[in-house]
Amino acid sequence: MAGKSQKSAGYESAMAELEQIVADMEAGKLSLEDTLAAYKRGAELLSFCRGKLEDAQQQVRVLEDGVLKDFSAGGEAGTN
Repeated sequence: MAGKSQKSAGYESAMAELEQIVADMEAGKLSLEDTLAAYKRGAELLSFCRGKLEDAQQQVRVLEDGVLKDFSAGGEAGTN
């Protein structure tokens, strides 16, 4: 379970950092060099977060195709 919480914490901290980068860029207080570096870091964070979301979506698909689907079918059978 510790691995899953670390993955979640990684996503959460990446999102927080990404939000801070956006806020800094919107504030207009960064030099051109710092803005470019922030944009590059933001792109890396965005890619990381998208990867985590895709992983989560894949896990949901696996559950829907297996455990959750069977559970739902069992519940429906009981109501008929």
